[in-house]
Amino acid sequence: MSSSTTGLFAGLILVLIAATAGFGWLVIAVVFAAVGYVIGAHLEGRINLAGLVPGRSRG
Repeated sequence: MSSSTTGLFAGLILVLIAATAGFGWLVIAVVFAAVGYVIGAHLEGRINLAGLVPGRSRG
C-alpha cells in the first residue's frame, strides 16, 4: 500500500467517530482525508510542495 493511500485511510480513521454527527463532520472527514493523501503523496515524491513555501527557492 502506498504512503498516499495510507494517509488517505489515516485521515478517514481519525475523523470516523466525529463523522457520525452529521453532514458538516462528513465534509471535515473528506478534508482530512485529502490532506492525508497530499502529505502521503509528498512523502512518496509524487508531488512537490516546496513551491508553496515562500523564500525557499534556488537562485
